[in-house]
Amino acid sequence: MMPSTEAVGREVVAVRHLGRRDYVPVWRAMQQFTEARTADAQDELWLVEHLPVYTQGMNGKPEHLIDTGGIPVVQVDRGGQVTYHGPGQAVIYLLLDLRRRGWGVRRLVSLMEQAVIELLAGYGISAGARPDAPGVYVTDKKIAALGLRVRHGCTYHGLSLNVAMDLEPFRRINPCGYAGMEVTQVSDLGGPDDVAVVFEALLEVLQRHLR
Repeated sequence: MMPSTEAVGREVVAVRHLGRRDYVPVWRAMQQFTEARTADAQDELWLVEHLPVYTQGMNGKPEHLIDTGGIPVVQVDRGGQVTYHGPGQAVIYLLLDLRRRGWGVRRLVSLMEQAVIELLAGYGISAGARPDAPGVYVTDKKIAALGLRVRHGCTYHGLSLNVAMDLEPFRRINPCGYAGMEVTQVSDLGGPDDVAVVFEALLEVLQRHLR
């Protein structure tokens, strides 16, 4: 699908709706995009649902993979430990030139967290961030995970928000390296169970925060 474009301050951000895809081809495409981009290349946001997969970050420890069964495990180049992606989860990858924006990674992490928190507040869900563990939480349950890679001052990977999915695969790992951490999702907390609706709303909030 051809991308739409949205003005973000003086930047122009292309938005790509990828549908439901296997993880590895999208990951490789992010790497290739980042390696090939020039100083004047557009920033992009990629929206995707993934087929079931565990991704293990560069600091990942095998003991956090408890019983993955038939779900593939992919060793990836983002920070952090292990997480799960599957249908019913809204994933947005942020391919941004931080140098051009004059931003540090911490600012982008906080921006992503605040965008999700604001979105959830609109659904009547009270959520927050934690200083010791990036992501977004409702009480002690994780609802959104974050992970980034920076190459040549540009980011890829991004955030995943649980909307209306089978949460059982999370019980086969220590999510993000935390034993016993529970997860939750938008639809179980009174929010929409339509991933497309949540994608649209999250994209709008995220674009506003990117300005």
